Amino acid sequence: MPRISISITDTHDEWLKAQVASGQYRSESEVISDLIREQQQRDAGIEAIRLAMAEDEKCGPGTPTPADVRNAVQGRLRKQ
Repeated sequence: MPRISISITDTHDEWLKAQVASGQYRSESEVISDLIREQQQRDAGIEAIRLAMAEDEKCGPGTPTPADVRNAVQGRLRKQ
């Protein structure tokens, strides 16, 4: 397993140690690994949303809702 060395603030170091002391993690490395895993899951979720939005854009505009129609009419009336 690769090893790296990072510099963190005293506040972050205290937080890492507190996570281990809470018993939720066995080591600071485990805390960092969990944070990375969570970020990867968020990134994957964001990418899935981006892909869905891109696919939706390919389909063109959707059917306007009654609120969309009302807002469009009100906007035109204001311009008159």
